[in-house]
Amino acid sequence: MDYKETLSWLFSQLPMYQRIGDAAYKADLGNTKVILSALGDPQNGFKAIHIAGTNGKGSVSHIISSILQEAGYKTGLYTSPHLKDFRERIKINGELIPENSVTEFIEANKLLFENKQSSFFEMTVGMAFEHFNKESVEIAVIETGMGGRFDSTNLCNPILSIITNIGFDHTKFLGNTLEKIASEKAGIIKDNIPVIIGKHNYETDNVFLDKANEHKSELEFAEDLIDIRIINSDDPASNRYDIWKGDVNVINNMSSPLSGLFQHENLTTALASILFLNDAGIFSIKEEHIRSGVENVIKNTGFYGRWQTINTNPLVICDAGHNIDGIKSTINQLSDMVYNQLHFVIGMVADKDTFEILNILPKNGIYYYCKPNIPRGLDENYLAEAAFKAGLNGKAYTSVTQALNSAKNNAGIDDLIFVGGSTFVVAEVI
Repeated sequence: MDYKETLSWLFSQLPMYQRIGDAAYKADLGNTKVILSALGDPQNGFKAIHIAGTNGKGSVSHIISSILQEAGYKTGLYTSPHLKDFRERIKINGELIPENSVTEFIEANKLLFENKQSSFFEMTVGMAFEHFNKESVEIAVIETGMGGRFDSTNLCNPILSIITNIGFDHTKFLGNTLEKIASEKAGIIKDNIPVIIGKHNYETDNVFLDKANEHKSELEFAEDLIDIRIINSDDPASNRYDIWKGDVNVINNMSSPLSGLFQHENLTTALASILFLNDAGIFSIKEEHIRSGVENVIKNTGFYGRWQTINTNPLVICDAGHNIDGIKSTINQLSDMVYNQLHFVIGMVADKDTFEILNILPKNGIYYYCKPNIPRGLDENYLAEAAFKAGLNGKAYTSVTQALNSAKNNAGIDDLIFVGGSTFVVAEVI
């Protein structure tokens, strides 16, 4: 198979949660263990930083990876889902895994995968771990998929576990309370391996503390370790921070290209983790590495799709936030912006809490409903009907492109077009 045929096999022959939902979810690590064993247990060949959480884990993963790269460490990065290119999932120092490596890996292991009826995610994790091992990375930053305890990435060997935050998402699989969801995410905590929790939450703090005590793991909350203070600026697109550790200003006037308000929390988690590892003597990272790592995160890692401006006349912004907490962050950001009329291009996937999300969206926006081009995408007419019941005004379109083009045609110079609701909607407009 050539590369195109390999991807076709990966996407169409075997189930993938991001595309089809329930059929791809396995609450079992048995298959992944068999795959990794057949590959020679490549996860044992490198150190890892393992990151779980409801929101922000992608941003935290990319920030940490960029800082490690700037400090001179050969850094692997595994994230999901991808937006445009499958190879975005597996990078070393920002370089995508080569096409021939993807093809050769599948060709060498296709029979095993077919015999075990392996999931897309199981195969991709195996591919990432083998690639990182073969290329002798010094550290790999590994983002979980949906959960934690039964996530295929949970077979890595971390020097630090990070849990960004806990919110309601994938409740069918992870539980319908924050405590249950936190318990699944806490499944990445391992014996004697320190853990950083991004944010205090009275409903989940004890879940993490109890799990850390059970595993004799040191636990710290990121917001207790450092304080990131936003520096006021006349430029609304500027994001500048002072970083404080206790009463010491450890980094002064640092800028970040990640402009979403929610990135303040992600930056806190990422920098607290880096400083924790530095203090423990595991890494040697200087202030200049942290500063340049944050400032160059997009260039170093190819990170995009988070509060990204894709057009200026009219202004078009997209963001991949797709659950209730992510959408709340979007609304908070929109409320701080000045514009005449909001045009909201929105598509969702079928397993989200559709009405709960629609019910909190601004009632004065004009909505353009569409279906992301994946089997799991929610029908645009169903979405429009649900939105009407939630008091929203809009129209259904047959594709994301048609919806965006209509929004552009209707928008005035001083209007704002926002594109979101699903990672896959954002993927189609970038």
